[in-house]
Amino acid sequence: MIAPPDGRVDWPALVAAHAPLQALAGCPQDPVHHAEGDVDVHTRRCLEALVALPAFQALPPDARAVVYAGVALHDVGKPACTRVEDDGRVTSRGHSRRGERLARAHLWRLGAPLDAREQVCALVRHHMLPFFAWEREGAGRDVRAAGLRVRCDLLALVAEADARGRDCLDQGRLLEAIDLFRELARDEGCLDGPPAFASDATRLAYFRRGRAPDVPVWDDARGEVVVLSGLPGAGKDTWARTHRPGWPVVSLDDLRRELDVDPSDSQGPVVARARALAREHLRAGRPFVWNATHLSRAVRGRALDLLAAWPVRVRIVYVEAAEPTLRRRNAARARPVPDAVLDRLIAERWEPPDETEAHAVERVVTG
Repeated sequence: MIAPPDGRVDWPALVAAHAPLQALAGCPQDPVHHAEGDVDVHTRRCLEALVALPAFQALPPDARAVVYAGVALHDVGKPACTRVEDDGRVTSRGHSRRGERLARAHLWRLGAPLDAREQVCALVRHHMLPFFAWEREGAGRDVRAAGLRVRCDLLALVAEADARGRDCLDQGRLLEAIDLFRELARDEGCLDGPPAFASDATRLAYFRRGRAPDVPVWDDARGEVVVLSGLPGAGKDTWARTHRPGWPVVSLDDLRRELDVDPSDSQGPVVARARALAREHLRAGRPFVWNATHLSRAVRGRALDLLAAWPVRVRIVYVEAAEPTLRRRNAARARPVPDAVLDRLIAERWEPPDETEAHAVERVVTG
């Protein structure tokens, strides 16, 4: 983890120790919103503002470490996303999502604990939400979704440091918006903890169909489908054999061998066959394991949309391993995923699941 300081910010040492921060110098920002300078200057000033906040100083050590890392990494996606438009304005659309993936890969390689790492990644992903949540339609849903990943009071601290670390004419408006975000999160019951729902099925119906969070929905689920998610080599096959022995398994690796499809080739025929097998199990009312990388929210969503049409309980089991273990396991496979493909998955697709996606989400570290 990126450790918080004892009341001071040694920015040169921090940059030297963390590669994602080394790309910030020279990355321009729009002077209307960031007259203080480039992303490097802005991030240093954000950290200096953060450590001066009494609310940050009052946090317990673990929460301080998460917030400090969130502020340090909140704009690491900007160098890859910054563009100078035809009118001369500087934009960085998509930098929060890109920054989340960069932060995840970096903290994973540092060996940061999974739960703390994912809280930091949530802070990076949602760091702009407190500036605009109060004026959005469906703001409560956005706040509750963020609150399932990280405490909203910690997210508000990151946003406050972001606002105080810039020179702009609307700083006062930003700070007011953050106060409104705190009130909204308090109203939704998720300022300093996760939001409450009447049941797991209600939570899923709330995010899928907009149902009320406190009114139980009719739950006619029969049986369970386990959807595995994780990078190649994480240990998904072992988890299935150990924890669901005897269950049918829809395995994309097995189907690739059956259909003679290389991991670097088009996966269309493999996915189509997997979906057909899943429907067979669903029609027969059989519980089964769906074993694939299911690495990004979009890819998982296609499988989860299929399952949502059936009265089954869906459990996502996310499996993870440290990088040396993962690469060793992958290399030992009969048909290893090429390093270039694995690197691309880590950099561009890796989004662990959260509780907005299924009845239950389980996270497992296998080594």
